[in-house]
Amino acid sequence: MSEKYKETDKMGDIIGDDYRILQVISRFGLTLGFGDQTVSTICEANGVDTATFLATVNFIHSNSRTINIGELIENISLSALMKYLQRSHDYFVKFRLPAIRRKLIESIDCSAKNQIAFLILKFYDEFAAEVSRHMDYEDKYIHTYVQGLMEGRKPEAGTNIHTLSHQHHGNHAQLEKSLSELKSIIIKYYPNDSNGQLLNEVLMDLFMTEEDLFSHCHFEDTFFLEAVVQLEEDCLNKNENHGDNSDDSETDTPSGETLSEREKEVIVCVVKGLSNKEIAEQLFISINTVMTHRRNISRKLQIHSAPGLTIYAIVNGLVNLEDVKI
Repeated sequence: MSEKYKETDKMGDIIGDDYRILQVISRFGLTLGFGDQTVSTICEANGVDTATFLATVNFIHSNSRTINIGELIENISLSALMKYLQRSHDYFVKFRLPAIRRKLIESIDCSAKNQIAFLILKFYDEFAAEVSRHMDYEDKYIHTYVQGLMEGRKPEAGTNIHTLSHQHHGNHAQLEKSLSELKSIIIKYYPNDSNGQLLNEVLMDLFMTEEDLFSHCHFEDTFFLEAVVQLEEDCLNKNENHGDNSDDSETDTPSGETLSEREKEVIVCVVKGLSNKEIAEQLFISINTVMTHRRNISRKLQIHSAPGLTIYAIVNGLVNLEDVKI
């Protein structure tokens, strides 16, 4: 499915179409008062990368079900994306969660005699602290790692975005579980001595926070992760090309560009008849990264079919004839 929102669309129309975009604009540092200005005009005036903004709003609007992540991340700025994520962290930790806490204290009886209220507040504070620890880890370790990649620093052996993410991947599920339990406790067990209307507002805030937090975590686990994987692949290819100065290490292409070692590996897999999924599994990369490599190969070679790649691979010695799946 192609992207719904374009740079020529009016920003006000996009927000009117999907209220969740309000969360996106504030986290890109944009404020209301757009008039009839287009997305590109507003982004350029505020120093926001238009491609990154559009990729983000299209991903969130689609709920990632009907959109190709590989195509979305092709032209984004990882620097702009990390600023967006860091502002998202600040929003949850410094604004949203403290605001809910203030409303929660106002709506329940926090005197010493009400142990249930005390435990609910304690439960909430533990949840908020858990969110803060989770996002602090991402800022300190994952974002620092990505910043190093963007600056050309080679990661330590055995370190990549998957290993870093895996160390706290379960935290996303734990955050959702903790918030779900908190809502359930308030709904089922809080005694009828509270400001009922205000407590209902707290619950509404918790439900909306749950939706927002889930969307944020899903965005990190898919969109951001895939963008970093692509950066890692680019860094690997660059190191491979710089690390071998022999003529045999690179294959000339009609466009004058050279194929990376990874791209040659993808060609070999295609010639052997492997699907994108099988290629991803064999090379330990994502399917979207395989697709990106295949697009780059087609662009460099000006060859868009498997038979054409087969002929190219045989002529250039990438495969033997007996390895080819006819």
